[in-house]
Amino acid sequence: MNALAQSVPLVFGCASRYALCMTKASEHSSDSVSISIPLWQHAASFASKAHRHQLRKDKKTPYIAHPFRVAMAVRDVFGCDDEVAICTALLHDTIEDTATDYDDIEKRFGREIADCVAVMTKNMLLRESKREPDYDKRLAEGPWQGRLVKLADVYDNGLDIPRESMKKKCIDRCKRVLELTECDTERESIVAGRIAVAGVLALLESDEK
Repeated sequence: MNALAQSVPLVFGCASRYALCMTKASEHSSDSVSISIPLWQHAASFASKAHRHQLRKDKKTPYIAHPFRVAMAVRDVFGCDDEVAICTALLHDTIEDTATDYDDIEKRFGREIADCVAVMTKNMLLRESKREPDYDKRLAEGPWQGRLVKLADVYDNGLDIPRESMKKKCIDRCKRVLELTECDTERESIVAGRIAVAGVLALLESDEK
């Protein structure tokens, strides 16, 4: 028997074993592999669509950059990977600044996240003199994730001031959120957030001198 004849059974044998292995792998894959998309990815997509036509105050930056940075501050600066907190960060301006309402958030992300986004939303039916105290009161009495995201919101806005005239408002907001969270000393992420905001406040006040 020549070499070619001897190699034919070997080739077909290898091919058969390869086909069998691939079939088993395919069966195993279809039975056991399930890809679950994290809730924060859904929140990121939802927020992107909700804010798609909006820009930051510099009239150049897509508004969605702000919620994304707030979420990254929660996770990377404050050290919090809580799913509710990250989703709230991504969605925190959707009710206040877009056509989204509470029911939209609750339906897609659940009541816990909807409640957090709600406390991050100012009641525009009130005059400003009453609106701000009402906002602070609801944040103080609401879920801790709301206060954490508020720290991240103030932190990001304090580092992203498009106009010098907005600096005083940012300083006031830093002081307000630090006062609002002064009793949240048991959560490391909030403590880290307070330290970060205090650093931004110090930077802003040094520029004022």
